[in-house]
Amino acid sequence: MGPPDRGGPRADAGGGPVVGAAADPLAAKVRTLAPSMTRSMLRVAEAVAADPAGCAALTVTGLAELTGTSEATVVRTARLLGYPGYRDLRLALAGLAAQRTSGRSPAVTSDIAVDDPIEAVVAKLARDEQQTLADTAAALDTVQLAAAVQALADARRTDVYGIGASGLVAQDLAQKLLRIGLVAHAHHDPHVAVTGAVQLGSGDVAVAVTHSGATADVIEPLRVAFERGATTVAITGRPDGPVAQYADHVLTTSTARETELRPAAMSSRTSQLLVVDCLFTGVTQRTYATAAPALSASYEALAHRRAPRPRPSTR
Repeated sequence: MGPPDRGGPRADAGGGPVVGAAADPLAAKVRTLAPSMTRSMLRVAEAVAADPAGCAALTVTGLAELTGTSEATVVRTARLLGYPGYRDLRLALAGLAAQRTSGRSPAVTSDIAVDDPIEAVVAKLARDEQQTLADTAAALDTVQLAAAVQALADARRTDVYGIGASGLVAQDLAQKLLRIGLVAHAHHDPHVAVTGAVQLGSGDVAVAVTHSGATADVIEPLRVAFERGATTVAITGRPDGPVAQYADHVLTTSTARETELRPAAMSSRTSQLLVVDCLFTGVTQRTYATAAPALSASYEALAHRRAPRPRPSTR
């Protein structure tokens, strides 16, 4: 996924398949993009994710018949998953089938019931968090990640936008960058965000954090920054969402299925924080000569703010 044309909004929010992911990238991508698929497209996507070997042996007509859809739906699904056409999807499925180990156990359901004991809640939440992190790692485009890391490392100033739960993630990224001596600001007030975005330009970076990819109060300052010439980054669970139109680099996050007792904001924040940690670690690596002393100085500055350890009792 290359940078969008700086002359206008991004035309294509999709990206190529992730190579070398630690987890199953196709299954992760299907879970991430499921909310944006039609029912017929979802049938195709779930079929190829569940049986890559079997589907790789089918023609476009055969897969359409297997899923009760049309050839056009199969091709649209392939493109949404990041492949130029069905032939490319078949090749990827064949490669994925060869990589998968036999005897893989199916996913464990993690629905939380109202009467679940707290032990079961802990276990189910832990499984969901692990799956969310694995899906995010699998779907994360490392080329885009590396480009975003370099932009942050070179930035004169970084502004991060987020609302609600995503606002907490925006604050986390900004304070991490501050700890290594970089100039960074987190904005959760949309008016202040736009006011700050007007001041950005070439050499600056703007980061939008929005799981839905459609939060207007986050998209607007990113659009302003984009049009002012700043490098723009979107951390989102919907790489096909409106926010991607104004993002040079799109970092896709995953989320566990939302349930009544577990809102999407919980799992989306987990995946967003993983991306933030990846960005921060990458930037620290590239700026280590200045980052290491800055980290040490911040630790020393905060040391006197910590409560002293209690003295051992003499009784």
